[in-house]
Order: sequence, then structure tokens, then C-alpha cells
Amino acid sequence: MARKAYEAKSATASGPYSHAIDAGEFVYFSGQTAMNSISAKDLTGDIAEQTRQCFINLFEVLEEAGLTSDDVVKVNVYLTDMNHFAAMNEVYQTQFSSPFPARTCIAVLALPLGAEVEIEMIAKKPK
Repeated sequence: MARKAYEAKSATASGPYSHAIDAGEFVYFSGQTAMNSISAKDLTGDIAEQTRQCFINLFEVLEEAGLTSDDVVKVNVYLTDMNHFAAMNEVYQTQFSSPFPARTCIAVLALPLGAEVEIEMIAKKPK
């Protein structure tokens, strides 16, 4: 099977990967950080703004795939410090409507490019 990839115009890849891959019924989105933006600013310590930028990047790829946030079924969030959980959640809850996608949030030692939050998603295509 040939891979069909979707790429965001205003986000960069920090390695050899596609922003999203179409897998038939599902589209898998690579993790995005605030530092993956072409116009990346140093947002160190501002988890709310980093979270917003993650979703800006992700939703641009979602749009390229012809999908919306309502099609997202699973989200994984990686935080370098669980003390940022509440600030991330404040932004997160504004990105989706109820019922929210399934989600996992994991604390990690470090993230690429010095990011403090990284978010990845899986979306299901409507029938």
C-alpha cells in the first residue's frame, strides 16, 4: 500500500516523518509541538500558548485531510511536567466539543526542540 501523506503549510517536521498518514478509515497525526511552527517563538514556560500552537498545527493538517475536530477519536498528550496538566487542560477543553475524544496524558523526561508539550491525534473519516 502506498502511503498517502498530509502536510501542514505552516508547520515544520523536526525529523523524517509526515505530519499525517491516511490509513483508510483512520488518519494518524504525528505529534506536534509549538516549536514545529514556521513562525515558532520561544514560549518556554507558557504551556497554554504552547498547547494552543500544537492544536493550530494539528488542525491545519486535519483540514488538509478534509477532516474536523469532530472526527478526532483519540489524542495523546505528552508533558515534561505534570504541574502543567491544569493549564494544558484549560486550552484542550476549548479545542473539542463534548463528547471529547479518548485521551492519554503522559509525563516524559524531555521532548524534541525543547518543547514542554507535544500532542498527537487519530481521526476517523466519516462514512
